[in-house]
Amino acid sequence: MFLFLTVVQAIVAAALVGVILMQRSEGGGLGVGGSPSGMMSARGAADLLTRTTTVLAVLFVVLSISLAFLAASEGQPSTIDQTLERDTSIPVAPAAPTDAVPLVGDDPLAAAATQAAEEAPAEGTVPLDQ
Repeated sequence: MFLFLTVVQAIVAAALVGVILMQRSEGGGLGVGGSPSGMMSARGAADLLTRTTTVLAVLFVVLSISLAFLAASEGQPSTIDQTLERDTSIPVAPAAPTDAVPLVGDDPLAAAATQAAEEAPAEGTVPLDQ
């Protein structure tokens, strides 16, 4: 049911985009000529497109709400696992200490700054980052 409603909503969305793009921004509708009293006069086309837009928009919103309701009702777990036990069948190796970073006191960034200052370029040269 969920997949069917999703496909219907995609079709409604495409139709809604098409109907909106057919309308003129001035409200002239399709701009189709013809008899002024006929259904497809400029005014009749504008009224038809406005009504079609309204119906498609309402249908889109109703489908969106129903899809959200279906997704929420299908996705609810029946029970919530509240244990804090770890799965012991998967071996976990402890993290190895990293001594590769030189420290100045307890700050590894200070060591990197002093190392960069020691490797400063010679006089008259321009560093690559400038």
